Formats: sequence, structure tokens, C-alpha cells
Amino acid sequence: MTPEEIAALPYRPCVGVMLVNADGLVFVGQRIDNKETAWQMPQGGVDTGEEPRDAALRELEEETGVSAEKVTVEAETEDWLPYDLPPELVPKLWGGTYRGQTQKWFLLRFNGDDSDVRIETKHPEFSHWRWLSPDDLLTSIVPFKRAVYATVLEAFQDRL
Repeated sequence: MTPEEIAALPYRPCVGVMLVNADGLVFVGQRIDNKETAWQMPQGGVDTGEEPRDAALRELEEETGVSAEKVTVEAETEDWLPYDLPPELVPKLWGGTYRGQTQKWFLLRFNGDDSDVRIETKHPEFSHWRWLSPDDLLTSIVPFKRAVYATVLEAFQDRL
């Protein structure tokens, strides 16, 4: 695809979840479909007619096995935060119909324990997971998502 074709594409509506435990550490998962180091927080598309908060709780359970009963929704970003995919990925993801994603992020406080995290879900997205200090988050994330993650960290910093 040409740069002009990519620039004409819309963003995919998506939610992101910053799951934080009692120690102030953030859940990250290693993407199962990437052989490189590619940690990320849970995220996923918003279904037609679905409220973003509901999508965040659904995605959390689909990707981590953590149910809504095990979290408290503490905050959400005021704005939707867009990011562009690297140009070589655009034709490979979502049938080449999106240039990237625009995300509404939610801070969820984890009230369970580690045994409640079960990434071996129906459609696994992560090969393994860990708790990570917010200070180490940006250096562990794929470069094209770092600006969004920096904005999320800033938005939620008073609660971390």
C-alpha cells in the first residue's frame, strides 16, 4: 500500500486496559503471535453498539481470564488516543482496512490474586505474562505504541 492509501484509512475503535495490582504493578502479556519481545497491556476492538467500558471488561476477561468481579474501574482517559501501525503491517492486519487504532483506556484495580489470571483462554493472545513497574513499561513495549502508553501513564499517574 502507498503512504497515501494508508493515510486515507480510518482508525479501528479499540479499548485498552491498564490492570494494576495492590503493589502498583501493571499487567503485561507477551504477544503469542510475535517471536520478538512484544509486551502489551490487554486491548481489543469495540463491538458495534458496545459501550467502551463494557468492551474493556470483556477484553480483559477474554485475554487474561480475569472477570469483572475481580476488578474495580478507577478511571478512563478523557480522549481517544490514536496510533498508526508501521506501514508494513497495515496490509497484514484487519484486512488492510485500518491505518491503526484509536483507543479509550481504562485503569482497573485488580482485587484478586495471581491464580485468577489465566491467559490460556479460548483464543489466547499472550504466551506468558508478568507484573511490571510503571517505570519499566515504556521500554518493554513495541516502539509504535510507546507514545500512547506514555499518555496513558500520564493520565493515570496519580493513581499508580
